[in-house]
Amino acid sequence: MPHATQHADLATAELDSTLRSGPFHVALRAAIAARGLPLQRVQHHLSRYGVKVGVTSLSYWQQGARRPQRPESLRAVRALEEILQLPEESLIRLLAEPARHAAEQRPAGRSYRSLVEASDVLERLLTEWDCPPDGGLHSLGHHERVTIGARRELAGRESHHIVRAHQDGVDRFVAVHHGDPGAAPERMAVHALENCRTGRVRGHHDTGLLVAELLFDTRLRAGDTFLFRYAVEDGTAGVSHEYVRGFGSGGGQYALEVRFDAGSLPVRCHRFAQPSAAAPRGGREQLRLSGRHRCVHLVEPRVRSGYLGIGWDWE
Repeated sequence: MPHATQHADLATAELDSTLRSGPFHVALRAAIAARGLPLQRVQHHLSRYGVKVGVTSLSYWQQGARRPQRPESLRAVRALEEILQLPEESLIRLLAEPARHAAEQRPAGRSYRSLVEASDVLERLLTEWDCPPDGGLHSLGHHERVTIGARRELAGRESHHIVRAHQDGVDRFVAVHHGDPGAAPERMAVHALENCRTGRVRGHHDTGLLVAELLFDTRLRAGDTFLFRYAVEDGTAGVSHEYVRGFGSGGGQYALEVRFDAGSLPVRCHRFAQPSAAAPRGGREQLRLSGRHRCVHLVEPRVRSGYLGIGWDWE
């Protein structure tokens, strides 16, 4: 079977290259692919070595979302070298290199810890403001436009909402903005653009979370629909690599557009989905820059609970 042989040769060549140059997660992914082992089988082999590692952890390791650091995890890496028939110390050596190198090759997505911490902070703020999680509103449509600036930073975003009240007396919406790592909510600004005005605004520096009330000029009755638009001015963090939107429950259509500065364009973009903070990412699909090569977008006809986003690589 010439085709299968050629494919195996290519996989082996890729593995040899990544074992020399790294980073760790790319080499691990190439090794698993070269051996043709699903993660469940890798986990089973590790258990025979007396090492317990979850499939989710293995997935995070090969995505670059986490790096093995604890003694038990390092034992697993040494066992993986045997299981995947790799030279001794080949993976351990790559782990010893600065984590910065791996981050430069493929930036990790938001970690489970950061997503959970932001969720906990949001829950506390909503409790303090006596707001139900959905604010008495169902989302019928949400169009979000994110702008990436010349410094490759998350400069800001604009949101256009179409909602329907499912209870009487609804007169506000709580907007949530989760800045990139290192963001400073105290230096962000919220702008009410259409059919709303800004109320209370709270920021949480450690998580980069900004929460703002948008007050309507009317009280909605159950069944009423309403349209409003607002923007968040950010630009307070470093280089941005992705934008993620979380959904606590299912809803209507969601459209996300990411626009890049014409003088600083990424080399590739992709969409992804994540059912929960603890789940690995899936639904990865490459996206092409359009509109004079400056923007990408995704459209989800009916969102489910979880996370949707667009990621990009600069080089």
